[in-house]
Amino acid sequence: MKLEAADALLFDLGNVVIDIDFERTFVRWAQYARCDVSSVRARFTQDAPYKLHEIGAISAEEYFASLRGSLGIDISNAQFLEGWNAMFIAEKPGMSTVLTAANERVPLYVFSNSNKAHELHWSKRFAASLQYFQKIFVSSTIGLRKPEPEAFQFVSKEIGVPARRIVFFDDVIENVEGARACGLQGVHVTSLSDVTNALAALRV
Repeated sequence: MKLEAADALLFDLGNVVIDIDFERTFVRWAQYARCDVSSVRARFTQDAPYKLHEIGAISAEEYFASLRGSLGIDISNAQFLEGWNAMFIAEKPGMSTVLTAANERVPLYVFSNSNKAHELHWSKRFAASLQYFQKIFVSSTIGLRKPEPEAFQFVSKEIGVPARRIVFFDDVIENVEGARACGLQGVHVTSLSDVTNALAALRV
C-alpha cells in the first residue's frame, strides 16, 4: 500500500514496539502444572473469555478460572499471572531510535489489544519505551478491540485527525486490514525495517 501524508502515527505494542512470545507463557504454566507444554500450547485459543478479558468485561481472576477448564491445569491465580506476564521480553532493538526520530515529525499514539493485568505489567516495565506516545489506547479500557470497526473509529475520533491521515502499524494482518477498511493507512509489521521504510516514504 502506498502511504501518503500523515498527521498521526498509531502503533500496536506487542511485536511492534515490544517483543513478546506466547511460548514463554505456555512453558511457565506447564512448569507450574507439571505437564507437557505441548498440551498447554495445543489447548490455548483466543476464545470468548480471552476476548472478554481484553475488553475489560471479565477480571483476570475470572479469565484464569476459564483457563483452568480449557487448559486442563489447576494452578493458582498467582502462578497464572506470573506466567501470563512472562511473554514480555524487551523493547524491539532499534525501536527507541525510530520512535525518537518519528516523534520529531508527527505525534505518536498506541492502540493495543491488552488486558488490565498485562497493562499493569508493561506500563511499568517499559515506561521508557512508552514516553514517546501522546496517548495509549488499551482495549480493556475503551471496551473495544481490534479489528472491530468501532474500535478504529473511536481511536481516530479521540486522536482528532481524519482517519486517512493516520498511519497504523500492527503485526497482525487482520488488524491492518481492519484499519484500512476504516480509512486508516495500514502497515503490516514483520520487522523493524517495515516501520523504517514506511516512515521514510511518508510526507508529514
